[in-house]
This record gives sequence, structure tokens and C-alpha cells, in this order.
Amino acid sequence: MRYYPVFLDIAGKPVIVIGGGKIAYQKMENLLKAGAVVTVVSPELNEEMASLLAAGRFRHIEREYEPGDLEGYTIAFVASDDRSANATVTREGRERRVWVNAVDDPPNCDFIMPGIVQRGNLVISISTSGSSPAMARKMREELEAFLTEGHALMLELAAEVRAELREREILIDADIWNSALDNDLKQLLVEGRRAEAKSRLFQALRQPVSGS
Repeated sequence: MRYYPVFLDIAGKPVIVIGGGKIAYQKMENLLKAGAVVTVVSPELNEEMASLLAAGRFRHIEREYEPGDLEGYTIAFVASDDRSANATVTREGRERRVWVNAVDDPPNCDFIMPGIVQRGNLVISISTSGSSPAMARKMREELEAFLTEGHALMLELAAEVRAELREREILIDADIWNSALDNDLKQLLVEGRRAEAKSRLFQALRQPVSGS
């Protein structure tokens, strides 16, 4: 395994994005969803980013990147086609201990970005360790077709029931949870029969795992 997979809590943390085009905007979307405090360095912004700026979603430094721009940031994203610029930002990042991701330029990355599939709070990331973006996209599309709103509803219910059980200091074995979160439960949720689904889940969690 070339890269160590991890989900970062960047809510409230300062992040810098260098670039103002389509790729920069794609990075911005998920950064803002995760609650990062974003600064963009770019002489120009595309229409989507200009709209976010007008809404006050990020701070804009209207010029090209300059050495010293990474000071005070936790993570930097470089959305540029200029490999020499990527290398310059990466060198500064390593000097200042700022993690840098240069889009589609693994040698100038301290980390790479996975493909993401999301349904509610259910998030799946896909990586080919930088070896084939096309394969990562293919897997993302297949997972998007597989995951449904029912999976998100089941996660929501499981989280609610787990919290109630923890309040009562009741611990349930992972194998029992795995058995209880089945397709019948998901179907009840899809049909809008949430109370019935919750009752069924509690009942299933009281049962021993088959064969144990």
C-alpha cells in the first residue's frame, strides 16, 4: 500500500488553494463542505468561484502565487498546469511543514486525493495510488450506481440506535450489527416505514449471530 488512507477533520482550519479555474473549484466544493477556512490565490476566478466569492465563502488574493504565501496554512492545493510552479509550492510546503497536493502531479504531492462517492454521511473514497485516474473514475461510477438513498437512511438509523444503546451502556458485537443491517431493514426505510424499521433493528440486535 503506497498511501495511507485517512479522513481529515479540517473544519475551521486554514487551507490555501492556488488557482481559480475548474479544478480549483472542484477542490473548493469539498473543502467548503468540510468546513475549511479557504483562501484562494489567483489573478482570475471562473464563474463558479466568483459566485462563491460574492457569497463570502472564501478569501481571495487577486494575483499569482508568491513565495511566502503558504505561511500560516495547514494544507495547500495547487490547481495549475505549470509543473515548475507545482515544484516551487511543494518546496515551500516542505520547508514550512505544510502538506501540498498538486493536482495530477504525484511527484509534487505530499498526499493524493481519492475519488469520492457520498450518500448522506456515508462517504467512500477510491484510490489507485495515483497509477490510473481513469480506473479510479470507473470505480467511482460503479459505486455511485450501487449506493442508494437506502444506504444513507440505514446509516442514519444505525447511528441513532447506536447512540441510544450507548446512553444505556449497552455494547453490541460488530457481527450482530452486521447481521442486523440487512436488505429487509433497508427496504423498510426506502418505503418510509421508519418506526417499523427501528423496532426491527432493536429486535435484531437482541439476537445472537447465526451459528454462534
